[in-house]
Amino acid sequence: MHEQSLHQVPRLVVLISGGGSNLQALIDAISMGSIDATIELVISNKVDALGLARAHKAGIENRVINHLEFGSREAFDKELTHAIDDKQPDLVVLAGFMRIFTPQFTHHYHGRMLNIHPSLLPQFKGINTHERAIEAEVAEHGASVHFVSSELDGGPMVLQASVSVLSLDSPKVLAARVLVQEHLIYPIAIKWFCEGRLKLQNNAVLMDGQLLPEQGIQFQS
Repeated sequence: MHEQSLHQVPRLVVLISGGGSNLQALIDAISMGSIDATIELVISNKVDALGLARAHKAGIENRVINHLEFGSREAFDKELTHAIDDKQPDLVVLAGFMRIFTPQFTHHYHGRMLNIHPSLLPQFKGINTHERAIEAEVAEHGASVHFVSSELDGGPMVLQASVSVLSLDSPKVLAARVLVQEHLIYPIAIKWFCEGRLKLQNNAVLMDGQLLPEQGIQFQS
């Protein structure tokens, strides 16, 4: 992010593919005044994403850019970039957006795009994280907020929250417990960014000017 790029009230564009519960957590945080920002646009790559209804109910402009209508990943990312840049956002928020980006796209938004992933990265990158955590018999699982890079789920870490993996957990039950933490930590990280406290500089994460550890801040609820 350029040093002086934040608008007086930071502008956000949110990308979704599904239910949009993290979008709702962000909408709620803004409406309650805990985050001083505006969501200028919500974009889904799926026509039937339930998160679109959440955006509509909140009076937020929303649209579908269906990846199936494009002949290449590059063509889709180019259209997505045009739609995002039209709103001149300070931050692009990935909230369950299930697409792998081209390096050109991630480079364009370097330092101003955040993602939340349902695992304690670098563990369990990709999909089916809860099933894999149970199969691996790990003691702790959780969620991670990170800046987006060209490496899948591999960008610099901002914030993590952990939950214990219990012996009787099913993937669905574990996922629900992790989702509670997601709804807590994602608005916090976005708030920090909007306040100018959180920055990516030389591919290192700074919080209040101080370098964060490789695994980011460990959230305690």
